[in-house]
Amino acid sequence: MVFLLISVTLLHLVILTMLFIATVEKSWWTWDDVHNSDLWYNCMFDNSTEAWLCASAKENEWLQPMQALMVLAVVFSSLSFLAFLVQLFLLSKGGLFYLTGLCQVCAGLTDFAACLIYTLRHRNILQDSREELAGHFGYCFILAWMCVPLLLASGVMYVHLRKKE
Repeated sequence: MVFLLISVTLLHLVILTMLFIATVEKSWWTWDDVHNSDLWYNCMFDNSTEAWLCASAKENEWLQPMQALMVLAVVFSSLSFLAFLVQLFLLSKGGLFYLTGLCQVCAGLTDFAACLIYTLRHRNILQDSREELAGHFGYCFILAWMCVPLLLASGVMYVHLRKKE
C-alpha cells in the first residue's frame, strides 16, 4: 500500500509539474531557434544581448479562453493534490478518493479543451505574428497534450483507490 501511495503521489507531482511548465513556458509555437510564441508572450532571442525580448501576445477571442482553461487545469490539479493529502489523513478506512479523482478529471478536461482550442485555432491566435507556415508546434504544446491522458487516467485511478490501514 505504501508503494502504491508513493507512486500515485509521484505521478501526480510529475503531471502537475508538466502542466505548470506547459502553461508558463514560452514554446507553444516555434518558428526557429530565436522566435517563439506561447500563451502569454511572443518572444525573440536577441543575439547581441543574449536575452529573450518578449512582447505581450495580442489578445483575441480564442487566446483568452485558452489561457483561462490552462490556468484552471493547473488550479484543479493543485486542488486535487491538496484534496488527496487531506483525504489521506481524514478519510475513513475503505473510503474512496472521489473528490481527488473528480478534481483531477476536471483538470484533464480543461487541459483537453485548451489544447483543442489551440490545435484548431492557432492561426487565429498567432495572427500577424510571423509567417505561420514556416513554424511548428513547440514542446509546451506537446507537453500539454501529454498531460491530458495522464490527468484523466490518474483521476480514474484516484476514484478506484481505497484507503487501507
